[in-house]
Amino acid sequence: MSWLFGYKSQAPPQGGGDGGPEPPGPPPSSAGSAGQMAGDANLSKAERKAMEAYRFDSSALERAAEAARTLERSKHAREALELSKLQENTRQQEYLAKVKEYEAHIETSKVEQKRVDHEERRKTLAEETKQQQQRAQYQDQLARKRYEEQLAQQQRVQEENLRKQEESVAKQEAMRRKTIEHEMELREKNKMKLLEAELRAKAKVDRENRDLTLEQIRLKAEENRITVMEGIKTAGSVLGQGATALLTDWNKVVTTVGGLSLLALGVYTAKGATGVTARYVEARIGKPSLVNETSRFSVLEALKHPIETVKRLKHKPTEALQGVVLQPKLEERLRDIAIATKNTKNNKGLYRNILMHGPPGTGKTMFAKRLATHSGMDYAIMTGGDVGPMGRDAVTAIHKVFDWANTSRRGLLLFIDEADAFLRKRSSEQISEDMRSALNAFLYRTGEQNPRFMLVLASNTPEQFDYAINDRLDEMVEFTLPGLEERERLIRLYFDKFVLQPAAEGKKRFKVEQWDYSAVCSKMAKMCEGMSGREISKLGVSWQAACYASEEGILTEQMVLDRCEAAARQHRQKMAWLSEQEKLDHKSITGGKGFLTQ
Repeated sequence: MSWLFGYKSQAPPQGGGDGGPEPPGPPPSSAGSAGQMAGDANLSKAERKAMEAYRFDSSALERAAEAARTLERSKHAREALELSKLQENTRQQEYLAKVKEYEAHIETSKVEQKRVDHEERRKTLAEETKQQQQRAQYQDQLARKRYEEQLAQQQRVQEENLRKQEESVAKQEAMRRKTIEHEMELREKNKMKLLEAELRAKAKVDRENRDLTLEQIRLKAEENRITVMEGIKTAGSVLGQGATALLTDWNKVVTTVGGLSLLALGVYTAKGATGVTARYVEARIGKPSLVNETSRFSVLEALKHPIETVKRLKHKPTEALQGVVLQPKLEERLRDIAIATKNTKNNKGLYRNILMHGPPGTGKTMFAKRLATHSGMDYAIMTGGDVGPMGRDAVTAIHKVFDWANTSRRGLLLFIDEADAFLRKRSSEQISEDMRSALNAFLYRTGEQNPRFMLVLASNTPEQFDYAINDRLDEMVEFTLPGLEERERLIRLYFDKFVLQPAAEGKKRFKVEQWDYSAVCSKMAKMCEGMSGREISKLGVSWQAACYASEEGILTEQMVLDRCEAAARQHRQKMAWLSEQEKLDHKSITGGKGFLTQ
């Protein structure tokens, strides 16, 4: 095994009398080590530490050589050699396995690197796409800004042209007014001169003919006196002779009495016929005194308002919910009522009576008008407060209303606003005999459903109705105050109607500054909590008033918000003024989302 460690076999000993091995001398490293240790004593600590790092220990080699000699003398040397070869092969296989593992790791690293490169490329493409989108958006914003600037420039040019035209028209109007005033002044001077000349000529003629005029007046007075005296004498003689003849002749007396009787009978008959004719004309042509407004055609209304009558005849039926903003469930229910009413009218069926209740200003009257127009019917509007002051005549007036309604050929929608004013409970409230009679007459005329007219009642306090009135109602619809979303839609609608459209039409002293209209409308919708559709429409009118009251006629964002805040403050003050009973009567004043607007 000496070849394994790089040593050759030792030569046999050459000396010694007994033939044994010569005792080994001291290893050269020992002497060297002793000398070296003696020299190291003279070195510093750092130098000794450096020398120890390069010092070679030969004892390990000696032990290895001794082990190799022992192994050569052993009988298992061959097996040890084979075992060493197997170990070497095993180490070679392990080395090859590590090489393959390293190569696999390299391939995995390459795949991972490719994946990372692909991911980086994808991120780069995504970033480039994002940059392109941002660039496109920025370009679009620039284009929009340029377009808005162009529109603003065009608007300024148009306003300047309009201002110049107004100044030119004003100058022309001033010149025309001065010309007309000058012409009128000259015409007035000429008239005065002509009148003065005529008066002078007449006065001169009167002075010249004064004696002749006085003589004519005296002669006319004498002739008139003679004529009157002769007439008195003749009338007296004729009446005396007639009375004498009448009293002396019995036939003439009978004839006179009969003639007077026939005359009285004719007068009484004419009076009755006139009354019947007047009632017929009132039922067929005119309208009852209780009806405040109607779309039904009448000759008297046509003569009073011919233009409005022609427009009404040319008006086409529209959708019942056109321009209406309300809660989806309420909208669906009202649409069903409109469809049923229209089909009932077309099929000549029996109309259903409806009660619409809720806070004021939620559009009950407007929907009733649109329901009648949509169904092809006429509508008539009366107020319950008009019945009480009529006293005993209320019963006759109610019968006239229903007689007039039964004569309608197209069908009539009779809308009674504030119906609770005369249809109150008879058991729990103290009402007069006249009101009780009027209520009984109303109940008598509405006892059965009618194919001629449809009854629609409106009230803010439906709990005050008499039980018999509730029994005659077929549908009850509650109109409640708008919610946040509906208030915003309402404000946008009225802002466009009362502000943007007049500004776009170029009306005098009406301009609007540029601001974010959408954000302001959303803000005002939150400020107007609890307000009805009518109050919001009045808010739109107040915006116009603020613009007209300003010095320059320009409506600013602050002016709009100030008006909205004032309206909200006034609404809260009105609610604070309500008594406890009124708050109970108006218990639905703070709830719901459904409402109407035009």
